[in-house]
Amino acid sequence: MKVDKLIEKRCWRLQRKLSRIKNDAGEASSSDGCGWLGNMEDEPDIPPVKQVVVAICAMEKKSGSKPMKEILTRLEEFEFIRTVIFPEEVILKEPVEKWPLCDCLISFHSKGFPLEKAQAYTDLRKPYIINDLDMQYDLQDRRVVYSTLQREGIELPRFAILDRDSKDPSKRELIEGEDHVEVNGVIFNKPFVEKPVSAEDHNIYIYYPTSAGGGSQRLFRKIGSRSSVYSPESRVRKTGSFIYEDFMPTDGTDVKVYTVGPDYAHAEARKSPALDGKVERDSEGKEVRYPVILSNAEKLIARKVCIAFKQTVCGFDLLRANGKSYVCDVNGFSFVKNSSKYYDDCAKILGNMILRELAPTFHIPWAIPFQLDDPPIVPTTFGKMMELRCVVAVIRHGDRTPKQKMKMEVRHPKFFALFAKYDGYKDGHVKLKKPKQLQEVLDIARGLLAEIEQKRADPETEEKKGKLEQLKSVLEMYGHFSGINRKVQLKYQPRGWKRRSSSEEGDSPREPSLVLILKWGGELTPAGRAQAEEFGRMFRCMYPGGQGEYAGTQGLGLLRLHSTYRHDLKIYASDEGRVQMTAAAFAKGLLALEGELTPILVQMVKSANTNGLLDNDCDSYK
Repeated sequence: MKVDKLIEKRCWRLQRKLSRIKNDAGEASSSDGCGWLGNMEDEPDIPPVKQVVVAICAMEKKSGSKPMKEILTRLEEFEFIRTVIFPEEVILKEPVEKWPLCDCLISFHSKGFPLEKAQAYTDLRKPYIINDLDMQYDLQDRRVVYSTLQREGIELPRFAILDRDSKDPSKRELIEGEDHVEVNGVIFNKPFVEKPVSAEDHNIYIYYPTSAGGGSQRLFRKIGSRSSVYSPESRVRKTGSFIYEDFMPTDGTDVKVYTVGPDYAHAEARKSPALDGKVERDSEGKEVRYPVILSNAEKLIARKVCIAFKQTVCGFDLLRANGKSYVCDVNGFSFVKNSSKYYDDCAKILGNMILRELAPTFHIPWAIPFQLDDPPIVPTTFGKMMELRCVVAVIRHGDRTPKQKMKMEVRHPKFFALFAKYDGYKDGHVKLKKPKQLQEVLDIARGLLAEIEQKRADPETEEKKGKLEQLKSVLEMYGHFSGINRKVQLKYQPRGWKRRSSSEEGDSPREPSLVLILKWGGELTPAGRAQAEEFGRMFRCMYPGGQGEYAGTQGLGLLRLHSTYRHDLKIYASDEGRVQMTAAAFAKGLLALEGELTPILVQMVKSANTNGLLDNDCDSYK
């Protein structure tokens, strides 16, 4: 028996060698001199030489989706990987013994998928599994998900479980008040969240206090452009089991995190469905997502979630509130919907993971490539190889429009009241940039001009009519305040303003006054935006893996590093509009982001007092 198996094994090896010779030489297959082997072309079941078969076992809606196709196309670029998709009809109707053979299985649950059959298949064929199948049962029950998250020490909103199916009365106690509920002795004041225990049920309700108008917001799976509706109903549901938890104030955004193995996470933000229920969509009809940089703590959460649930490819939801990050849902297998960079990264990580596991078994001559979490070693001017620990860049803003300035002396009580309101007397000056502040200045200018028109203004105010009109005109530009392209400064002059310009006549008065300085212009031009974005793309080349013509290095260098745990990117910009928009455009080019600059600016650029960030830089900008 052993001899037969040995002969069979040697015949198989010889067949593979002949097949490789045939491929290399381009010659027709021939059985001359070894007729006992038969003709290779008559053996359709023999797989390509040294290829790992990766199978996708999922419902057709998932296996045929655009993200899956994008990733499988990239996986096929690996010389030693071949992908196949199990047809839905085979999955549903055929016994697992008749399912195609594979070496690696990517299988995940969705509505209608027979998870127990997939488990039977893995027990029968023993393929390498990407996402653990047993844990996918746990992901279908929010109670088990929350228990697992608690066990791993991951932050959750405060919650309690009302289990109406339990035989234990202490687990199904509910007392409802006008503005609170008490669940098993735990009190939740409105607003609070009510979630069905089944993760397949997306009908989540948020209940509001009577002081805010009462009622509830009812969330559901997206239908067209709606993801929730408001209801005047303030009473909680009386049938079914639910998780009750504190509502977390997140400023209207949810963070979606997508892991590919424990060392990679891609994050995006979207408008919270609880906000108004209107789904923001772009020109192509896709939900608008904004780029997000994960903190070190959040990257650790992503790693813990991936490992705890044994899901290599895993999506989960983060809520950023009260200075912390909380996990509120774990979705299991989930892909980013529209990101070429993510598709590149995901395919590369999965391909390397599969080959690292199976190459020794198949005797594939595959060398482990540079990994995302390996220390980046770079040559230095001294010839030594050292680890790159940090890259610091100091960048000037891009091309701008001309700066413009107007000064005027003011003594009207309304200006002094505004100066006092913003603590101007503390430092002797105040800078007004926020929309609300600029609106107050505009209201004062409009009021004084109205007094002049009605002949009720004092002579000094009348003299300033031209400059007040200019102030009003500049502040009314664009029809709204963006807060980053205009500013007003007020400086206290205890003995009046001593004019320096020869064009301004008159002796210096002795009474206290304020100098109002209006600045506008100096905005980033379209050319400046393009410069900054292009420079961001070029900047990737500084990191190992990003060398060469930068336009052709998709997903390399700093670009890919952005989503790994080694990366801690911080972008600081002064509060000047042109500087902030330059920083946003640079980030867009550096990280291959898409869309408008405003959401990038809000999410990624820290507006900071840049004075002191550089050595010996104290007050140098003055």
